[in-house]
Amino acid sequence: MNKSILKLAIPNIISNITIPLLGLVDMILMGHLGSAIYIGAIALGGTIFSVLYSFFSFLRAGTTGFTAQSLGNDDKTEIIYSLYRSVCIGIPIILLILILQIPIAKISSLLLDGSDEVKSLAITYFYVRIWAAPANILLYCLNGWFVGMQNTKIPMFIAILINVMNIILSFLFVIILKQDVNGVALGTVLAQYCGLTLAIVLLIKNYKSYFVKINFQILFNIEKIKRFFKVNTDFMIRSFLLIISIAFFTNQSAKLGDNILAINMILLQSFYIFSYFTDGFAYAGEALVGKFVGSNDKANLQKVIRLLLLWGFAISIPFSILYALFPETFVRIISDNTEILTEIQPYYIYMTIIPLITFAAFIWDGIYIGATASKAIRNTMIISTIFIFLPLWYILTPKFGNHGLWLAFLGFMIARGSVMTLLYKKNIINTVKNN
Repeated sequence: MNKSILKLAIPNIISNITIPLLGLVDMILMGHLGSAIYIGAIALGGTIFSVLYSFFSFLRAGTTGFTAQSLGNDDKTEIIYSLYRSVCIGIPIILLILILQIPIAKISSLLLDGSDEVKSLAITYFYVRIWAAPANILLYCLNGWFVGMQNTKIPMFIAILINVMNIILSFLFVIILKQDVNGVALGTVLAQYCGLTLAIVLLIKNYKSYFVKINFQILFNIEKIKRFFKVNTDFMIRSFLLIISIAFFTNQSAKLGDNILAINMILLQSFYIFSYFTDGFAYAGEALVGKFVGSNDKANLQKVIRLLLLWGFAISIPFSILYALFPETFVRIISDNTEILTEIQPYYIYMTIIPLITFAAFIWDGIYIGATASKAIRNTMIISTIFIFLPLWYILTPKFGNHGLWLAFLGFMIARGSVMTLLYKKNIINTVKNN
């Protein structure tokens, strides 16, 4: 079982490493332009897209769960129709995003907090990067399907290509062509289409035998469509609340000043780096849990859940040690701003404890997604956001400022892991027959 987990997790970890690497490069490029406003601008601009795509990331999660369960049940028809349905829903979403880009930008500008200069640069970034939306949405569908097919190598190749191209293009546009946030945004757009092209090529090359002529009666089967939308609506609510929480954190950071915004975004990079390692095992959980649920294999389902949690804990320990021993080294890689280097020191503790506090939430997410236990994962996020994060923020930030904001965020992550731990037997184990 450990071999199966690692076979799926390692390619995901390799591909995920390139994501925070890209974030770091963007931060480095902006951090060395001489002002904190550039870091703040791409942070706020990135937040707009995080919130926007959170509505639609269910396309990846839902496609993975349904595909993995169809594979476990050896239902070849539903395997390919899981992809067909996902793409059919993705296309109108793409059109909607592009048509509504101006209202989205205006609403975002009203909701975001920050200096006028930071907000102006963030909206400039938005209007360039929005043209990556078609590639981004279709990659949700394709990558979700690949993972459901127990193939994490193809998403790895896609992610590596996207992020390497993004880094190269960002350096070209920012350093050589002397652009600022425009250069970073344009690099993202072009890189996404490189990734989509590779995804389509590898889909045809490796899975051509699965393709069948579309039967619209099967494609739009009422029961399948109802379940697809029920599960994915729950996943959408969960993803939206997660991203809203991070966006809220970013927005509250901006209210505390440009330097605090830059500091918190740097600290979040340490969180993202750890999360992408842990997500490698979460994605393995999606694939394997879905497969065992589909085949009604309760014994292996219980075994894989236990091992996934052990792997998550094992990964958290070295990250906490590294962050405790070398916090300033990490920060200096991103920014050499003297004020930031001085003001960030009281917050190093959060870098150290983040891995130990958050690993369970990431691993459980993968397990619940694979089992398509959408109602439980939705309810967990509602409880954690509305009844934990926001009350803690309201109580703690007036007295403790940025420390209060961080304590509220960590409480939110603890709540997610704890609630899913309490609910897993009822919502996952007890729903599977012992084969």
